[in-house]
Amino acid sequence: MSARDNILKTIAMNQPEFLEIPVIDTSVVIQYDDVYTQFKTVLQGIGGKTELISDIAVIQEQLAADKKNLSFVVNTIPALGDVDEQVAFLAAAELERVVKAYVKGTLGVAENGAVWVYESQMINRLVPFICQHLVLVIEKENLVDTLHQAYQKLDVSKEGFGAFIAGPSKTADIEQSLVIGAHGARSAVIYVLE
Repeated sequence: MSARDNILKTIAMNQPEFLEIPVIDTSVVIQYDDVYTQFKTVLQGIGGKTELISDIAVIQEQLAADKKNLSFVVNTIPALGDVDEQVAFLAAAELERVVKAYVKGTLGVAENGAVWVYESQMINRLVPFICQHLVLVIEKENLVDTLHQAYQKLDVSKEGFGAFIAGPSKTADIEQSLVIGAHGARSAVIYVLE
């Protein structure tokens, strides 16, 4: 028997006992009196911004102004106007120039300020991570209290890729100082549609 086989046999003999996944009673997890207020508070605490709006025209006007004034703006949301389908075929070197990206989110989580985005909503999975400024749009009715509730509502196997995005890119690894935009979007604004 080879050394490799001995190692693998030893590992196989020293496995921990199998434990069933715990059943979590979601009726006893955190519930917020005002889900939007909690979402907004947490998001601001992690460097993002949120705005509650009642008319999508607000975002449409901002997108039109951004497309006029900024060098490379990407829209992936059909409700806002023309979708920039060409980004599906662009490589990272070309997407690196994206100044601002508008992306539709599926749902938001109040406990951590995260928004779930499916790959199809991104058009290109690099878009929300490579842009300088990220705008996410979700409906207020799609805010949930916890990740437990989020996973009950989501079909994470629906597509090949999806992600929870919680505000702008950030790290605190560098001398224990929080750095925003270290390896991704420098800002994130989440519009919540009533």
